[in-house]
Amino acid sequence: MTHMGFKLAAAVLWIVTVVSVSGCAQPKTLEAEPVLTWPAAPSSPRIKYVRSFSAAQDLGITPGFFRRLAEIFTGPDLTQLVRPTAVVAISDTEVYVADPGVKGVHRFDLRHGRHAVIRRAEGQPLPSPVGLALGLRGEIFVTDSLLQGVFRIVPGADGAQPFTLHTDLSQPTGIAVARDEGLLYVVDTSAHDVKIFDESGALVGRFGGRGMADGEFNFPTMIWRKANGELFVTDSLNFRVQQFDGTGKFQNKFGRPGDGTGDLSRPKGIATDRLGHIYVVDALFHAVQIFNPTGTFLLAVGGHGREAGEFWLPTGIFVSGDDKIYVADSYNQRVQIFQYIGGGE
Repeated sequence: MTHMGFKLAAAVLWIVTVVSVSGCAQPKTLEAEPVLTWPAAPSSPRIKYVRSFSAAQDLGITPGFFRRLAEIFTGPDLTQLVRPTAVVAISDTEVYVADPGVKGVHRFDLRHGRHAVIRRAEGQPLPSPVGLALGLRGEIFVTDSLLQGVFRIVPGADGAQPFTLHTDLSQPTGIAVARDEGLLYVVDTSAHDVKIFDESGALVGRFGGRGMADGEFNFPTMIWRKANGELFVTDSLNFRVQQFDGTGKFQNKFGRPGDGTGDLSRPKGIATDRLGHIYVVDALFHAVQIFNPTGTFLLAVGGHGREAGEFWLPTGIFVSGDDKIYVADSYNQRVQIFQYIGGGE
């Protein structure tokens, strides 16, 4: 029997089996998530663990009959997170995760029960997707450091299209979008600066340069833009976070090297919530550190491990409009979700 004939026979046998047992199949029961809050009692809780996911099945997304049939010939889709680096949630029902391990971006569509790995045209890989940002029209912008470019995923698209920039990038990593102004802020790590582009891809500004002075960088990585236009950049090898206005004018800084609370070792992802709290992912501390709007340390969440609420070289973070906190827990091959519950302070 030829190889194709064997696969066809296997498909027929599988169909018969599915049809005969489908009436007895039971839906998968999701395990109860642990109840975890920070800080520990008797202090009032501020952060609550919600859940984590490592694959589409963890979110209740399962392939339909015809997709499973097709997988006999094409092989299974890569629904498992391999090395997630960044995450964006458009809502509770649509989450994007950049994953160099699958050379693409996962789209988890809970509303329609679908999962896809988005790559470039004709299935060409995104070999090193690092940063994600949400655009004005619901599109997702992706930086790929090896391809030295920015790509755009429009809603419902199966592929990422190049976003043409009129200035070369050396090592794009973090990205943020000023949705009210149509500006794109791209961290160029090995150039030690942040470049600002308009909607046409024209360079309209830049700030930074290598150094240790205010407004200078030493291998910056990620960036976050608040609704009021303020920008926060993790200045990784200066072991600090710097804050700028929308034009790149320096405003503030916090952080220092060390191994104590509030110190920074390898800051990566950064985000803020509605109250202005600043969340900084520190990969080497395996934690998320939380600061007040002026940079005073408040609380740390995490520690090295594989249990719920622990991390292993986390990288990216995203905070949604309802203060839900998504963390790309890279070497645990998952995204962990938390919720700010501390009230209005």
